[in-house]
Amino acid sequence: MAIKTFREVIAEAMSEEMRRDESVYLMGEEVAEYNGAYKASKGMLDEFGPKRVIDTPIAESGFTGIAVGSTLTGCRPIVEYMTFNFSLVAIDQIVNNAAKILQMSGGQWNCPIVFRGPTASAGQLGATHSQAFENWYANVPGLKVVVPSNPYDAKGLLKSAIRDNDPVIFMESEQMYGDKMEIPEEEYLIPIGKADIKREGKDVTIVSFGKIMKQALMAAEELAKDGIEAEVIDIRTIRPMDYDTIIASVKKTNRLVILEEAWPFASVSTEIAYMVQQKAFDYLDAPVKRITTKDTSAPYAPNLFQEWFPQAKEVVAAVKAVMYKS
Repeated sequence: MAIKTFREVIAEAMSEEMRRDESVYLMGEEVAEYNGAYKASKGMLDEFGPKRVIDTPIAESGFTGIAVGSTLTGCRPIVEYMTFNFSLVAIDQIVNNAAKILQMSGGQWNCPIVFRGPTASAGQLGATHSQAFENWYANVPGLKVVVPSNPYDAKGLLKSAIRDNDPVIFMESEQMYGDKMEIPEEEYLIPIGKADIKREGKDVTIVSFGKIMKQALMAAEELAKDGIEAEVIDIRTIRPMDYDTIIASVKKTNRLVILEEAWPFASVSTEIAYMVQQKAFDYLDAPVKRITTKDTSAPYAPNLFQEWFPQAKEVVAAVKAVMYKS
């Protein structure tokens, strides 16, 4: 085992897969000469050269289209966006091409591609750089959506994503690149579509994903001081989603709180709440609660941002509400 940062394991996962499979390459803005905007591809240009680690112009639609087209020639590209906010420039290539190639070709061509980069907010970056699009992409048949919350999961899931024959949206966080964790020296994979119970509990289920998992775990620690044992589930994969793990937990705890860094309307938490009432309604002892960002664009001012961003104290309050405790 070795202590490694989130950015280090991202580079490690890509490098290991590029050594294993010569059809894998990396493309994006500043991924080569600059070692990545967040240093998540450090050293890769030196090892693999400019034909497999490719710097692009600031033209997301163009280089995304090139990458998608290259899958039809046998390549397995990894496309890095500086932020998924910029993927909106290329959303036609992702939604109308990558996601639909398999169906529209009558099953003749797969589109094995990974679109990766940071999602959601990263502090004072303004409204247009602080958006979470997990639910947008998860709404599209043909796309898989992965949002890891820690370095260990990130490495195993990214390796699985690169090997997957379908297009995968792999979402990280600028505020997690420095996070450290013990990582095994031996190779490991984490299957896409399998949630992970980060903390066992019997009184209430808390479901979350991505960097905001930290708030969920902080809330669980605080609740433990009051004798409330929260089970914390990291869904890790938004699509396909591991409903079975969530449902099994709710059947045990009889209460559910969902925490998500996204706008409330048509969110991932909305989908989870629907499936729980559909499959575990008779087990619920209280209505499902969800906590999201406020229903407005992210503010720039730090005091307003704190009010907009979901906090652990809100999770504690929601748990006590579903347990009918003051």
